[in-house]
Amino acid sequence: MALAEPWHIRSRSRECSVTQRRFVDGEIIVTALFPDPESSGYLRRDFCTDAWAEYPTSEEDPKPFSFWRTAYAAPETVEKAEAIRKDSAEDILKRLVEEDEDYTENTRYILAIMLERQKLLRETDSQRTPNGILRVYEHRKTGEVLIIKDPDLPLDQIEAVQEEVIVLLENNGRLPDKEPAAETEAPEETPAPPSEETVALSEAAESEESEIAEVSAETVITATAEEAVEGEAIEEGPKPA
Repeated sequence: MALAEPWHIRSRSRECSVTQRRFVDGEIIVTALFPDPESSGYLRRDFCTDAWAEYPTSEEDPKPFSFWRTAYAAPETVEKAEAIRKDSAEDILKRLVEEDEDYTENTRYILAIMLERQKLLRETDSQRTPNGILRVYEHRKTGEVLIIKDPDLPLDQIEAVQEEVIVLLENNGRLPDKEPAAETEAPEETPAPPSEETVALSEAAESEESEIAEVSAETVITATAEEAVEGEAIEEGPKPA
């Protein structure tokens, strides 16, 4: 099932939440997640190291659910334009996290493992909750944080989920609708030659499919086994220094 706690992607702040000083490129900062008192979700706050060293300043300050140190990367001012826009594995994962549908839980987990292997995401923490193990991932470039539930995926389901990921990448992040059965046979038509855009999209899909193939069943099985052992050793959430 999907997370009981509503969670959406949280972007990195450009300034310290305590001092309001703007971060500089390459500066070491502390990112912390706190339980949201107004919902069952989480709030993100970014601190400069000096402000974090003095946290908490009072007994009323909330205890973080998770926190870690990271290097601040200033956002790019100019985005590279793409002639043909096609959703990548990263785009698909972000959309699925935002939509938070029950049936995409396994797919989100496999995509997160794939992007971690590609060095786009890094796992910063894992916490055991009443609803299962939550794994906290940070985007290495943008600093965005995603919480992915570990679905404790059975080994006999991994291949089917991988195939679904490949279909998503080939169809711009959407599962194709099943075509209704034709009532009458349509006359055969000579197919038109593929357009340059179609050829480009096909080549991009093949490239993405090869990346999925690299995250083989054996790799995912190993990762799942390692994380299962790790999950048993997870203790209560970290406390601020």
